[in-house]
Amino acid sequence: MTSDDVLRTHLQELRRGTVVVASLTALKSPGYGYGLLQTLARHGFNVDANTLYPLLRRLEDQGLLTSEWNTEESRPRKIYRTSPAGEKVLALLLDDLDAVGASLASLTEGDPA
Repeated sequence: MTSDDVLRTHLQELRRGTVVVASLTALKSPGYGYGLLQTLARHGFNVDANTLYPLLRRLEDQGLLTSEWNTEESRPRKIYRTSPAGEKVLALLLDDLDAVGASLASLTEGDPA
């Protein structure tokens, strides 16, 4: 395994959890899958559709997202929104992400925790 492969693997692992946080954040305003892909990409989260759609289904199964079909256009689209339970989980995840950032900053600066 090359050093590029090792780095790619670790970056993928790091991004996996942040995509959940980013999706829950973005879907505080209702949106559909393709629009979410574009929003995430604009903000530096390059996610493959084959990764995002199963994630959306999983978050919906967990009660963190709600969805409804928009049939007003020629092609029906599933519109997702972060649920109240999802907003609670998102707040906890953001707090933890802040704590991890502070811990890493402390390590980087050499300060004891």
